[in-house]
Amino acid sequence: MNWSLHFLGVGAAHAVELGSSAVVLERDGEPLLLIDCGPDTLDRYQAAYGQPPEALYITHTHMDHVGGMERLFFRLWFDEAWRGRTKLFVHAGLMPWLQARVADYPNVLAEGGVNFWEAFRLVPCTRGFWLDGLWFDVFGTRHHMAGTSYGVALAGSFAYTGDTRPIPEVLARVAAGTELIAHDCGLVGNPSHTGIDDIERDYPEAWRSRFRLYHYGSEADGQVLASRGYAIARTGERVSLPEPAPARPEAG
Repeated sequence: MNWSLHFLGVGAAHAVELGSSAVVLERDGEPLLLIDCGPDTLDRYQAAYGQPPEALYITHTHMDHVGGMERLFFRLWFDEAWRGRTKLFVHAGLMPWLQARVADYPNVLAEGGVNFWEAFRLVPCTRGFWLDGLWFDVFGTRHHMAGTSYGVALAGSFAYTGDTRPIPEVLARVAAGTELIAHDCGLVGNPSHTGIDDIERDYPEAWRSRFRLYHYGSEADGQVLASRGYAIARTGERVSLPEPAPARPEAG
């Protein structure tokens, strides 16, 4: 089998020309899992695959990562073939925030009678989740307040950090082999995001060839990161992945 990450968007919240950061895990060219759903993600996904996502994982609830979920609700609810079909994986600790952000407005339909989550197949998780026979590890990241952001990893294949400060001790656990590491990185870090100096200070040099940096601030910023010898993710790019490791019997 061939595995890849398809970067639908790679930009920081203000870098609208780069698209909202979101990726699709593909198996033999077919979408398996969408990670995050920003304001423009659904359009990009449907342009690529001609249908809504069958599975979606949310890293955290900032609007550049969940701002497309209302549109996804309407796309699913008004198509009986899709209503209640899309699996939505979200860490259980994020549910109050996600509920408040996207699902709690009175009457998701003007006519009433519909609950937001009825359009989805909601799957809360903590340590991880099963999808199509594969175990995905969910891990805490460092973005704003503790307990509000979570990355996802597929052993042997990839780790996707979502928005985060450096987390070397976590990645050493979930991506200790040859996995590709898609990592939040801009030119300058701040209390909620990683900068290139953070990468060079906090991660072993041997890891750097496995990084694919995204969530940068502009095309120019991306070029600077690339000029420093780092691989950056580009909007629309597909990056080949190693074959996932067999699912662990104790997982789940």
